[in-house]
Amino acid sequence: MKPQALPSPARQFRNTQRLYDDASSAPESLGCSNCVDRAICGGAHKTAGFFDCNDYCRCNDKAACDLVCRGNPAAYVARLREVGGLDLMAAPRAPEITVEPLPSMVPFIEHNSARCSTLNFPIVAIPLYKLIDLDRGILRFADRNALARQFGIDANARLVVSGVGRDRKIERFWALANRPDLLAQLQLLSVALITPPNYSVLTDVPRTDNLHAMKRIMLCFAEMAQAGLPTALHVNARTERDYERWAEVIAARNEVQCLAVEFATGAGRGRRIDWHVVQLRKLAADVGRPLRLVLRGGSRVLESLRHSFPAVTMIDTDAFNRTRSRRAAEFTPAGKLVWRSHPTAKGEAIDGLLQHNVATLHSHHTYLERLHADRRHALSSTDINSIEYRNRQAL
Repeated sequence: MKPQALPSPARQFRNTQRLYDDASSAPESLGCSNCVDRAICGGAHKTAGFFDCNDYCRCNDKAACDLVCRGNPAAYVARLREVGGLDLMAAPRAPEITVEPLPSMVPFIEHNSARCSTLNFPIVAIPLYKLIDLDRGILRFADRNALARQFGIDANARLVVSGVGRDRKIERFWALANRPDLLAQLQLLSVALITPPNYSVLTDVPRTDNLHAMKRIMLCFAEMAQAGLPTALHVNARTERDYERWAEVIAARNEVQCLAVEFATGAGRGRRIDWHVVQLRKLAADVGRPLRLVLRGGSRVLESLRHSFPAVTMIDTDAFNRTRSRRAAEFTPAGKLVWRSHPTAKGEAIDGLLQHNVATLHSHHTYLERLHADRRHALSSTDINSIEYRNRQAL
C-alpha cells in the first residue's frame, strides 16, 4: 500500500509587517466581498497576496486549532456562543461610573522584592493578575493593608489596576466562572481605575479571532463597570473598520469615559504606532465628546495624542523596571532624561533608588504635560490674533 502523504507544513509569515492592514494603500482581498462578516470586519487589505483571511489559518490539524476559526466548525460555534456573537453593540450596558482625574504619570509596581520600606507616592498602578489567585479563583488580599504590604505602597494610595498581561494570564482570567463576584470584591478595595484584559488582536490570524477578542474586551468592560468599578475601555484594533466600530459603540454609550491603549508590544512597533495614533485621534473626533486616555508604553506619541484627548495618563513601567536593573533617572544639562548605572551592594535595599526614579519620572511627565498646555495656549492665542487681524482687514 502506498504510504499516506504527510500533511503540508503550516504557512509561515516571515515578514509580519506585510500583514498590516491598510485600506489606504492596499486593495481589499477578493474573497471578502461575499463574506457574511464583511459588515462587521470591513474586509482585509494587505500588500501580501491572500484570497481572504481564512488563508491565515496555519494549522495542519484543524481539530486542534485554538483560534476562533471556521476551520474547526464545532469549536468556532462554541466560541461565538460564549461571547454572544461578534457585534460590539450587543454587549450588555453598564452604569455610568465617574472616573476621577488622574495625574500625567502613574508608576507601575509589580512587587516589593529587594525593598523594605513604603513607596511614598499618592497613586500607583498594579497588575490585575497579582490581585487574583488564578488557580483558586479568589482575591489574594482581604483588605488594603494586606495589599499595601505586599506591594510596598502606602495603604491610602489610589489604585489603578491594569489588565494588560501575557496571553496565558488573561486567558485564565477569562476562564474564571466567578468573575462578577471577584470584581465585586475588588470594588471594596477602593480602586480609582481598572482596565480590562488586552485580548490579542494579531495580524497573522483569521479576522474572526480578532473580532472575538474585541468582543471579550467589551464584555469585560461591562462586567467591571457593572461591579461598580471605574473602568477604562481597552481599545485593541487591527484595521480602520475596527476603530470605526469602537467609535460607534463608544459614541452610543456614555458609560465609556476613559480609554486604555497598550503600545509596549505589537501596536507600538516601528511606524505602525503612528498609524494607530492617527486612528485614535480620528476615533476621538468621531465620538464627539471628551475622552480620557490611559497609556502603557508609547511615550513618544504622548504629544500627538494630547491634541485629541484632554487628559492623557502614562502608566509608567520604566521607574520600576530600571530600578530593578540598578539604573537611576537623571536629567542632562539640556533637560533630556537619561538612565545611568547605579550599582548597589549585595543585599542592599533599593527603596531609595525606586523613590528617586518615581519622583524623577513624575517630574518629567508633569513637565511634558505643562509644555503641551503652554504650546496649546500659544497656538490658541495665535489663532485668535489671526482671526482678529482678518476681521480688521475685512472692514
